[in-house]
Amino acid sequence: MPLAKAIARRMSLHRGVNVGLVDARVERFNDGEIFVEVYENVRGEDMFIIQPTSNPANDNLMELMIMADALRRSSAARVTAVLPYFGYARQDRRTKARTPITAKMVANMLTGSGIERILTMDLHAAQIQGFFDIPVDNLYASPIFALDIKDTFKDRMDELMVVSPDVGGVARARELAKRINSPLSIVDKRREKAGEVAEMTVIGDVKGKICLIVDDICDTAGTLCKAAEVLLENGAKEVHSYITHGVMSGPAVERVENSVMKSLVITDSIAPTAAIKKAPNIRIVPTAPMFAQAILNIWNGTSVSSLFEAETLGPIYDGMYAAS
Repeated sequence: MPLAKAIARRMSLHRGVNVGLVDARVERFNDGEIFVEVYENVRGEDMFIIQPTSNPANDNLMELMIMADALRRSSAARVTAVLPYFGYARQDRRTKARTPITAKMVANMLTGSGIERILTMDLHAAQIQGFFDIPVDNLYASPIFALDIKDTFKDRMDELMVVSPDVGGVARARELAKRINSPLSIVDKRREKAGEVAEMTVIGDVKGKICLIVDDICDTAGTLCKAAEVLLENGAKEVHSYITHGVMSGPAVERVENSVMKSLVITDSIAPTAAIKKAPNIRIVPTAPMFAQAILNIWNGTSVSSLFEAETLGPIYDGMYAAS
């Protein structure tokens, strides 16, 4: 709800007219079944449902699909699901025998519920866009992070080095490194089982550098904190992290607070808990300006990919980053 309200507020700012959220209610029957009712006429309207499928993932997913069904049956012209965080995306391929590909299954469920378009941010793997048979707009957090880095480290840009915490995230890290014109290194990790890291090796020279670890999801923060320690052992001056989706489950916040990392920057794609807001070394950058502009562009039929460019995004975040 805070993100939805912030997006509506930004859209009011862009359009010069008051944009409010549609009046609706989401309730539970005694046995936990979800009930949705929309109080406003939506016939012929272009509808956007803002709902990250974060914890509780199953409840949020069902709410989203039931809301989409309610809108479709109320003759909405088009239903777009705005998923700041697309849950179940980590299971995007079969790594072992007899395991599911839930990213594809959820894509089928969303399409089947009457959703005609998806707007999301930093999908765990870009190929998930191909799991949908409807248009998918995948926004990136790296242009926002680039603005933040240029503002935070304006006097020390030549000391920066972008680090990918695993080989799979190199493309994401390279993209940010290109934006801020800095070198790239990789922390190669070997997992014995999910959530446990056996060994880490740094590929690249991080001596005397301010390392910025870039990733899409921070779940238990175990890998992140270990990577920060390994980088410092290899001669890094400071370690900061830029992570799109702060899942922050279990002991994550406590780990980050006690880690050697100077700061962790996350977006508000998942509603931050009170513990995250209180943590002294965790900072949140807003995504509402970007989502508001993307929704307006989809509604107007103009380019969404223009938001990947600093020239377009800079003015949207003008009040926040003086340096941009």
